[in-house]
Amino acid sequence: MSTNQSQSQGDQKDRKRKESILDLSKYLDKPIRVKFSGGREAAGVLKGYDPLLNLVLDDTTEYMRDADDPYKLTEETRMLGLVVCRGTSVVLICPVEGMESIPNPFVAHES
Repeated sequence: MSTNQSQSQGDQKDRKRKESILDLSKYLDKPIRVKFSGGREAAGVLKGYDPLLNLVLDDTTEYMRDADDPYKLTEETRMLGLVVCRGTSVVLICPVEGMESIPNPFVAHES
């Protein structure tokens, strides 16, 4: 056996061993919230996903951003329905149940 063949067999074993760090199967058919690069946020029911973190969300609501500060959300939302979210733009995924907003500890608050 040549060294190229042994290397390719080693590569195949490594590929089989790799597992996803994030197990989204427990969140299927449950509401999740997703943050994207660029500041967009959406929440919806997870209907599917793949290893690249492409997500399929149903009953999706987008949280609108402030016109002056694109990273600040407003109370305004819009319904998107069924959407496919590209995995390369996903920054954060969290379940809606058990999530609560807290004040940013790194921002000086006015007193």
